[in-house]
Amino acid sequence: MTERPRFFDDLAGVAGGALSAFSGLRDEMAALIRARIDEAIRKLDVVRREEFEAMAELAAKARAETELLAARVAALEAMMVPAAPRGVEPLPPQSNPAPELPPETDHG
Repeated sequence: MTERPRFFDDLAGVAGGALSAFSGLRDEMAALIRARIDEAIRKLDVVRREEFEAMAELAAKARAETELLAARVAALEAMMVPAAPRGVEPLPPQSNPAPELPPETDHG
């Protein structure tokens, strides 16, 4: 059997080194593109999906807690209505009457 010429071993080493360099170049390009996209997103003031989902979860929890507290307030108000003095009418729940403004007059 004859040995392979050293030329082919050197060529295989150079090819392996080139493939390794191209692989590193590909990783570097991917990191550069990712950095540019992140920068563009920050400039556009766009929210990331993870941040959006976290805020949506917080909002859902707050909404559920608000509904629970509203039910508790309604139950407490219902308990207070019979205890109101006779002749005094309790305020309707969550009534916020708008203040009346004086009529505008034309001085012209």
